[in-house]
Amino acid sequence: MKFGLRYCNTGRYVDPALGQELVQAGEAAGFESAWTVEHTVVPANYTSTYPYSGDGKMAGGRDDIPLPDPLIWMAYMAAVTSTIKLATGILIVPQHNPVITAKQVATLDQMSGGRVLLGIGVGWMKEEFDAIGAPFADRGARTDEYVAVMRELWTADKPTFHGRWVNFDETYCRPQPAQGSVPIIVGGDTVPAAKRAGRLGDGYFPARNAPAELIDLARRTAEEHGRDPDALEITTSVPDDLDDIPALAARGVSRILVPVSPIAGLATVIQSPDDATKWGEIVERYADV
Repeated sequence: MKFGLRYCNTGRYVDPALGQELVQAGEAAGFESAWTVEHTVVPANYTSTYPYSGDGKMAGGRDDIPLPDPLIWMAYMAAVTSTIKLATGILIVPQHNPVITAKQVATLDQMSGGRVLLGIGVGWMKEEFDAIGAPFADRGARTDEYVAVMRELWTADKPTFHGRWVNFDETYCRPQPAQGSVPIIVGGDTVPAAKRAGRLGDGYFPARNAPAELIDLARRTAEEHGRDPDALEITTSVPDDLDDIPALAARGVSRILVPVSPIAGLATVIQSPDDATKWGEIVERYADV
């Protein structure tokens, strides 16, 4: 079992010194990864329904809470760490130009020594899409195409792509990732997200708990598309009772994320870098589950 810290670019850790202290403590304690979250802008009085809370609003109570850009935050932390992986949980892919995103992610992966995990999602806040000037209605189809674009640029000798929105011939986007291709982890606790993970993901992150029906759906979809369902890496949130971790492992979960801020929408489990250090015993205890 691997353990990650979520969401490290929120709350008090928007302060770069505190964020650095947290991630370095996590790395020393044996945490495998540090995860970020993204909203480029949050329009005041949005009416779109946030899918992870009962009242349909993001945790925090205000729309102007600082939320650093995840890729820039990850680049900063890559420079002050050496082994911990750096992940987006998630990057709202259809809000980004996929060619530019491929360049940014590949550069970060190359410079960090192959430590990037790209968690992706389609987004839910229409008002944010409107403010950015990105289409909302076709965001799912765009996400699928944009993932294919990025992988082509990351892996092909002479990248060529012809799709609905993106077209290029023998167009180089260098450097390519140190890993060969950055792992893409599809986030979301919905049927479309589970199917997307099965179709094109290297992993699946349901975001809340580990719903067996969605994990099974992701694996069935992978098999239906000629992919190895057992190769789909499952990530989920830490259970309230740590004694449930073996059951999660039996269900196929291989990574558990521990929240570091109440903005994550969960009870705070790690409240300080000292707490992250103390978690070293727990990480070691469940490493072989």
